[in-house]
Amino acid sequence: MRHLSGRRIVTWAALALFAFALAACGGRVNKELLAQASNIPASFDVTLIADKDNQFDYDPNGGTNGAPLTEEDLRSALRYRKEQNLPCATVIVKRSEKERIKNEHIVSLARVAYQLKMRAFMQAKDGTISELVAQAKVDENAPKPAEAGK
Repeated sequence: MRHLSGRRIVTWAALALFAFALAACGGRVNKELLAQASNIPASFDVTLIADKDNQFDYDPNGGTNGAPLTEEDLRSALRYRKEQNLPCATVIVKRSEKERIKNEHIVSLARVAYQLKMRAFMQAKDGTISELVAQAKVDENAPKPAEAGK
């Protein structure tokens, strides 16, 4: 039988406490990307389901047996819908039975919606719907408009 010194016990306890604290912080949603939707549409043009590995389950026919798409694939699929003049002004992401909506899902969908000039929403676990709001990142090193003409 091994003899555990006091120093080893303290080290293992500190490591376990650190791992617990890290796990507790991992599931938070970035509140800057969410806004309480004041004018929620009655129906959405595209419905996505949060899938594993930060992918989205997308079925153009509205079913639940669609293909899992990455952010890049989702952008291409929505761009194709726009080119075919299919409705895609509003997009909602919902929680799947096995996967919750992660911060990566929110960031990816907000980025795609911002680039394609669409409105994106998410349905929380309790059923509330929030609008995803993305903003362009301000480059602090870029010249200011007054300095640009000099």
